[in-house]
Amino acid sequence: MSYIFSRPTKQLLQRFRAFGVVCVTFFALSTPTVATEPALTLYSPVAGFDLPSTPAGPDNVIERIRNGFELTYDDNHRTAAELRWYARHPEYLNRVFTRAQRYLPYIVAELERRDMPLELALLPIVESAYDPFAYSHGRAAGLWQMIPGTAKRFGIKQNWWYDGRRDIVDSTRAALDYLEYLHELNDGNWLNAIASYNSGEGNVLRAARNNRKAGKPIDFWYLKLPKETSMYVPKLLALVEIVADPARHNLTLPVVLDEEQFVVTDIGTQLDLALAAELAGVDVDTIYRYNPGYNRWSTDPAGPHRLVMPIDVAETFTTALNEVPERERVRWKRHKVKNGEAISQIAEKYSTTVSALRAANNLRGNTIRAGSHLMIPVATKPLAAYSQSADARLAKKQNRKRPGSKVEHIVSSGESFWTIAQRYKVTHRQLAAWNGMAPGDTLSVGKKLVVWTHAASSAPATSPLQTGSTKRKLRYTVRNGDSLYIIARKFRVGIDQIARWNGLDKNKILRPGQKLTLHVDVTAQSS
Repeated sequence: MSYIFSRPTKQLLQRFRAFGVVCVTFFALSTPTVATEPALTLYSPVAGFDLPSTPAGPDNVIERIRNGFELTYDDNHRTAAELRWYARHPEYLNRVFTRAQRYLPYIVAELERRDMPLELALLPIVESAYDPFAYSHGRAAGLWQMIPGTAKRFGIKQNWWYDGRRDIVDSTRAALDYLEYLHELNDGNWLNAIASYNSGEGNVLRAARNNRKAGKPIDFWYLKLPKETSMYVPKLLALVEIVADPARHNLTLPVVLDEEQFVVTDIGTQLDLALAAELAGVDVDTIYRYNPGYNRWSTDPAGPHRLVMPIDVAETFTTALNEVPERERVRWKRHKVKNGEAISQIAEKYSTTVSALRAANNLRGNTIRAGSHLMIPVATKPLAAYSQSADARLAKKQNRKRPGSKVEHIVSSGESFWTIAQRYKVTHRQLAAWNGMAPGDTLSVGKKLVVWTHAASSAPATSPLQTGSTKRKLRYTVRNGDSLYIIARKFRVGIDQIARWNGLDKNKILRPGQKLTLHVDVTAQSS
């Protein structure tokens, strides 16, 4: 059973509810009325206006979300099934809402600014459990689990330096832009819009079109959609039910403080993240936790020129940064170009990109002359100090204790993974994995490779999940045309690793529909 009220009535009822007062008058309408404003469902069919069991008041953002509920729907067996799951896993809800503390007040404020339903603040729980490093088999990343194509379409930058899908500011802006677009595309139907966010706008529109032709309703509950999508919306609505009245489900939600957790600070230029930590008086890990979009030791030379800083150190950081000249915000090294040296080799050597070198040295192309000098932006500390960067994790991987001896091999003209592997009596897949590359990647002349001689063909002693907090486990369903090589290239892991994680014979053909377990480094997935 559900009741529908207009927005002004809803606001009045919320005021009464805060004082535990119920005063509702129902008017019988002699003719059907078409609602022109978002309506409200009362989430407790039995008790009507139950008092919230989560601590109320301005200090709890959960209360603020509850008072902004707008979606309307009827009780449904699919939502009930998801409700039962959440009710049986209170520890999961506690963990997720606690993790959401850093992001939830910001997302709620953005939804309010756009006048969007506050139920959408719970969508990252369904998508990522509020984990900015969440990564899916479909290559979706971040709190809002955006795939590369959709992210690019809505202006999210993804490159070697930075993946905005993991950045709280960029990803939230793009996700809400997308949801607004889907809401308009679905003629103001929020449940269909939310289903489109999961399944793709084409699938939902096609299902609605088929229903319309068959004379059936086009609301979400009547659409023929993929199984994942058919449960996606009920998962969100189950969370809405729980937040509306936790006590009814024998749950107590943790308090999520309704306070700003960070400040978005304009830095104007590229900035070494170790220097940023020093200026703010925090450790480098803290900088990465608030700025999970950065893959490397610094911000992207081409922007965005901003950092998300913990609110209690933001002013200290800004004051200290203003005292640092722009040229000193990264360390510079003068490099003399040698005969036969390519700009790509120099970029690799100093853990930077060709575009960054071109910009720093006012170069229009990639041509450089032997004997000339380049100014190279370099990290102020050893790469291992940037604990959450892709470079630091690769260094840990290369220095991990293994049987045999570590050798540094410099690539010569005409060499490949295959020829080098043959020389050292290892497999070309092992060689690629030791250097954070795929077997099909091109080797540039002069590149330094780590080789472990006399190494066993088995896995490294250390589990891949121990190499850093940006490793994520995911389940992948084999598709038509997939092979171990294709999947390894897609997720930037080794073929040997996939075989080991799944107990596979590398020489056997994969079957469509077969389930594989993968452990991927999220920051290595950026384009």
